[in-house]
Amino acid sequence: MDLITELKEMGANTQDALERCLNKPELYEKLLKKLPANVEKLEVQRYFDEDDYQTALANAHTIKGIAGNLSLTPLYNAYTEIVDLLRADKPQEAQRVLTEILPVQNKIIDFIKNS
Repeated sequence: MDLITELKEMGANTQDALERCLNKPELYEKLLKKLPANVEKLEVQRYFDEDDYQTALANAHTIKGIAGNLSLTPLYNAYTEIVDLLRADKPQEAQRVLTEILPVQNKIIDFIKNS
């Protein structure tokens, strides 16, 4: 299965993303290939572990924006909730959402890396 089709199966709104990329699948795939390095650099879990919720919030907000631009709906929705919970000073609830989305995120990242 190709990258775009598989991401659609994982819940991404690939049609919206393709439209944003001028209906150029190669452009969308090029942008997708940058995601793993960005998410790795912006690790959120580490900052939860260090009780550094400001950095966790900043990194989660950046990932939310990247996921939104790429129409990776499951990631976008989860990181939107994480950002909202951290802004509401509810780090334990935000941690729960992060824990739930990490397997999905890892599946998406792994698929992109291996495509």
